[in-house]
Amino acid sequence: MATESTLLRVLLRQRHMQGYRTFCKEYDRVAKQLDTDLIGRYPSKAQFYRWLSGDLLGLPYADHCRILEKMFPGWTAEQLLSPHEGDTDSLITPPQRTAASTHPVPRPVQMPQQARLADVTAVYPSRTEFLHNVTPRDLFEGAKNIDIAGLSLNVLCQQYSDKALLDSIETGTTIKALFLDPNGHNITAREHEEGLPEGHLSMLTRLNIEALRRVGAKISPDARGQLHIRIYDEPLRYNILITDQAKCVVQPYLPDARGVESPTFVIEKDDAVPGLFATFSQVFDSMWNRAKETA
Repeated sequence: MATESTLLRVLLRQRHMQGYRTFCKEYDRVAKQLDTDLIGRYPSKAQFYRWLSGDLLGLPYADHCRILEKMFPGWTAEQLLSPHEGDTDSLITPPQRTAASTHPVPRPVQMPQQARLADVTAVYPSRTEFLHNVTPRDLFEGAKNIDIAGLSLNVLCQQYSDKALLDSIETGTTIKALFLDPNGHNITAREHEEGLPEGHLSMLTRLNIEALRRVGAKISPDARGQLHIRIYDEPLRYNILITDQAKCVVQPYLPDARGVESPTFVIEKDDAVPGLFATFSQVFDSMWNRAKETA
């Protein structure tokens, strides 16, 4: 029977692992073989079903790709998450082998993926599309260090619950939040650039700073000093989010466009490949060091 889905869905069905809970158990089993830190890092239920339906604009994080490729030897993550139509019986073995031969089928010579993309692992055409595929929970849950800089930092202050944020801090997470100064010259310039009423972004930023302060006021004495809030007044160039000094999400601010319309780049640190992670990590550190504490 013909099907319309991703190859991953077909192969999981062949192994009777198409249910979410069953898949998560297999994910953890494979993670235990690769890297015990990946245990429990399986995708959310919504992400899993997007993997099956092909409703994706880019590949998942590199860790997810490693697990999938270990789970299905011979297939690449890109192949597994590509659309597939056809008879499932023909897909029991990966394309590197045929029924008549155990020798790999030669592949076209291509430039290595790392050489083409360095440490960029996904690109989305807008912040909206990014957050459709990667939720704030995916970004923050389990992270021990969160460095974030931009304008109003809505993804942290509006789209992630105060309780979840407080729980994270109480269990050891350190947060550095760097807002564009709501009383500064550059936030007014950005309002003009986006065609917004004067004071619109300033008001939103003040509300978000106060929301984060309210969380800070609830922190226990033992966790004091793990939430840091600063402001800066410089031309708005990037929204930068770095978790655990390993993953970085970067969004440039475009002229005449709202922040949610900006393209979004996911970068994962790879010590073996010169890339962009070190660049944006340095940008954040430099901005943070120049910034001032909020009053």
